[in-house]
Amino acid sequence: MTSTVSLRHLRAFITVAELGSVTRAADALYRAQSAITRSVHELETVIGESLFERKSSGMLLTVFGNTLLFRARRAAQEFELARDEIYSKIKTPTGAMKTSILSMLFNERRLQIFVRLAESHHMPTVANALGITQPAVSASISDLETSLGATLFQRTPKGMLLTEAGALLLFRAKRALAELRHAEADISALKGTTQGRVVVGALPLSRTTILPRAIASVIAAHPQLRITTIEGPFDSLAARLRAGDIDFILGALRPPEYANDLHGEPLLEDKMAVIVRRGHPLTQKSKVTLDDLMRAQWILSGKGTPARALFDLSMSRKDMPAPTEVVETSDLAILRGLLLHSDMVTAISAQQLEYEIHSNALQVLDFDLPRTSRTIGITQREESHPSPGAVVLMDAIREVTAQMQRRAVNSGHW
Repeated sequence: MTSTVSLRHLRAFITVAELGSVTRAADALYRAQSAITRSVHELETVIGESLFERKSSGMLLTVFGNTLLFRARRAAQEFELARDEIYSKIKTPTGAMKTSILSMLFNERRLQIFVRLAESHHMPTVANALGITQPAVSASISDLETSLGATLFQRTPKGMLLTEAGALLLFRAKRALAELRHAEADISALKGTTQGRVVVGALPLSRTTILPRAIASVIAAHPQLRITTIEGPFDSLAARLRAGDIDFILGALRPPEYANDLHGEPLLEDKMAVIVRRGHPLTQKSKVTLDDLMRAQWILSGKGTPARALFDLSMSRKDMPAPTEVVETSDLAILRGLLLHSDMVTAISAQQLEYEIHSNALQVLDFDLPRTSRTIGITQREESHPSPGAVVLMDAIREVTAQMQRRAVNSGHW
């Protein structure tokens, strides 16, 4: 969770950058000039570059300083939004919030304790993890609640659970910490090295071909980059995207009306196909009919999934009820095994089984499933500013999908 860029030093850095002077920053923060100078120096030591040019006219930002300031301001904005949202939604008894909230949130240890408690719900666990006492954890949370004028946790049989105010603060705090992680990657990129960690929300249509190929090419070119994929339903990934836990989502796009705070970039059109094993009796027929398929044993994805909804809709377009599934699963490994070792059939994107189709272990039947097209693309937060690593990976994904489109045009199928 933590960044090597200290939040405490960062607040001093922002103030010096905005006021152009250590003296004025010290006055504004009610700290000694030597403390402000030390904070800036320690940041420069961590980053390995000068953040300011010391001029007689004041402190002027270098290119590294400007890069850090961009992320630092975005992080500070998240803290300010936390303050404003809590104030607007949860009125305090006094009717006002103490202005010290920003200084409280720029306290690294206090924020670390808050986030860990929000995730574990258990004070002794947080105390053990951080090597402090349980009363210290309790005191830190109490200080933060006093500053906010709002209760952040409630004690329940299930542990310490976030209140509405706590949930608002956690959401903004995680986004702020994500900005600081990106700051270090931005500065490394200025030095000519793409590094850091990229976290991708991977939906089913991206996992077999697109994402593996893109990741392989990126790691070959940037070996210091680290990539994590997180799998799950779109709604779950979208929540983590909004909170800054992941950088972008790759897979089937949702319509614009799904959410106005997310932006989808279309890359590739995909269509469902009917797939069976090599040598399946239906592969011997000159023309596969609806009656043939209605008599088959089907493996279908779970009811309520986007793929199942598309398939059922397609069958209704043919004025036929959807066939009853023998097996219902969204697990690709189970699906693959059943297809290879039985005469069952399925309806799925052919690219999800590309390797088996390419090796002739599975075959696509010549049977059209109308209205099953889905647009594959990248989903980001509307106002996000991705890290250099995320930009490189997204560019690689665009190249992979462009290659796939060219191949589809030439061959007529995946």
